[in-house]
Amino acid sequence: MKKTTFSLLVAIMFSLPAQASWTLNGDESTLSFISTKAVNVAEVHKFATLTGNVDDTGNIGISINLASVDTGIEIRDDRMREMLFDTESYASAEITAQVNTTMLDELAAGHSQSMAVEGELALHGQSIPMTFEVVVARMGNGDLLVMSQKPVVVNASLFNLADGVEALREIAGLPSISAAVPVSFVLSFDAD
Repeated sequence: MKKTTFSLLVAIMFSLPAQASWTLNGDESTLSFISTKAVNVAEVHKFATLTGNVDDTGNIGISINLASVDTGIEIRDDRMREMLFDTESYASAEITAQVNTTMLDELAAGHSQSMAVEGELALHGQSIPMTFEVVVARMGNGDLLVMSQKPVVVNASLFNLADGVEALREIAGLPSISAAVPVSFVLSFDAD
């Protein structure tokens, strides 16, 4: 009788999903974007400071420090902070989303899974629903690697950034700067 009860308890324990949480490793993560100017001149830029986590219920929160924009040209970084992002008023962009924890629990170490994650991007006082098409890979130590399967296209006009784009175009003396910006990412999450 006791052996049967013990076996039943063990079976129940191992059939329950393993709830876990993860913290974004900012040093191992990259979020980059492409700007296009003068019709066909494209350049890759990034944000150097990212923080975030995935909690045990699948809530995702990622914060992008807008002052950490890195274009490789200091004066351009300063102009983007002041004229585009207005980091004095809007220090960060926030991504919130929800992921299926059952899928994460069932993802075996060394395997990956493609998925569409529904969420929102809050930027410059606006919050817009977005779909993030990603590949999630489970590392042997339980960490997660989340990569964009397709770039996310962020339209500056939806986030009240069109005036800032125009100000940058004027000060740089360019014929155009695209308002549509493809964003890609590789996010490394350490298991808690």
